[in-house]
Amino acid sequence: MLRTAVSLGIRPAVFWRLSLREWRMLTARPSGPEPMGRDAFERLAEAWPDE
Repeated sequence: MLRTAVSLGIRPAVFWRLSLREWRMLTARPSGPEPMGRDAFERLAEAWPDE
């Protein structure tokens, strides 16, 4: 966890003062839909071709 904090630019002294909630907020993945995969894109392109 400390390596991750350092890679995010958080100094060790600041890392040790973080609450668990703050740490989870800093390291959470962005929410939202997953990126479209190649197969889904190809199906979409077949259904709606460029003219």
